[in-house]
Amino acid sequence: MFGDLMGNMEEKKEQLQETLAAMEMEELAGDGAVKIKFNGLREILDISLDLSKVDTSDAEELEDLLLVAFNNVQAKIAAAEEEENKKMLKDLLPPGLGGLGNMFG
Repeated sequence: MFGDLMGNMEEKKEQLQETLAAMEMEELAGDGAVKIKFNGLREILDISLDLSKVDTSDAEELEDLLLVAFNNVQAKIAAAEEEENKKMLKDLLPPGLGGLGNMFG
């Protein structure tokens, strides 16, 4: 029984990684001056700058916008990963455990 559960867990973890890799999200900062596209594995896929919305002579402003965008990216990824983990745990629970599955959302 537990062997099947452990094998199933490995399969679910692989599925989770595939799901996260397929997720694509965007984050904007500075009213669209900075746009970052990323996936659920915390990989940055693209960064674009709208130079009409940022003073390129002000490095500190651009650095601040990048920090805001990157920090927001991390929060979005963490929330998406948490939701996917809850789904995975719920799927792993054997039938007949009553309301225990509700602990995971």
